[in-house]
Amino acid sequence: MRSVGLLGLLSIGWAQAICIDPGHPSEVGRGATGKKISELTVAWKTAVALKPMLEKAGYRVVLTKTSEKQFVSNRDRARIANRSGADLLLRLHCDAGPKSGFATYYPDRTITLPDRTGPSAQNLTVSKRSAQLFHPAAIERLNGELRDAGLKTDRDTAVGKKQGALTGSIYSDVPVILVEMLVITNPRDEAWITRPGNIDRLAKGLFAGIRAAVPIKKAGGSTR
Repeated sequence: MRSVGLLGLLSIGWAQAICIDPGHPSEVGRGATGKKISELTVAWKTAVALKPMLEKAGYRVVLTKTSEKQFVSNRDRARIANRSGADLLLRLHCDAGPKSGFATYYPDRTITLPDRTGPSAQNLTVSKRSAQLFHPAAIERLNGELRDAGLKTDRDTAVGKKQGALTGSIYSDVPVILVEMLVITNPRDEAWITRPGNIDRLAKGLFAGIRAAVPIKKAGGSTR
């Protein structure tokens, strides 16, 4: 594939590309589990519902895995997004703990690991802007069905608190945000996501967020 810059396909006139990363299994495990459904299943089913919505709207879509239980490390998930020239890497997760609701996370600093320094300053700027556009649009589309748990940085996560940013952010060359779509161990959130039609409603919320963060460009450079 031809090499592209940070703004990816926008700069060369191709359809905007979105990389959807359904979380887990990875080097940090299989994810959280509720009483009726797992984070692994919610993330996969939501990604599968979201992909055709995006494609119908004119986006090019790449998934970081081809089946629900496929193991992909967080480094490799970022590398798949990098190779695709994505305009946004959207990482889908569910939280665990006593809280509830839909939260969006973005990296806010460059971190150096033994084999990698990232994200770049430019990528931090675009990731933050993407998150600031994505989160309110997604929340508005969800219309109160999930609590607004806020817009946060990677450092508000357990992994980000330890190393300064999430691994998937550090290895990403493209704008990246992570969504904790709900708290799978919260009875209310789990009851909501297991009701018929709510995976689709959640995907529509994500779709609205993506449309706000990465508008489709018409011929001539305008957006729609």
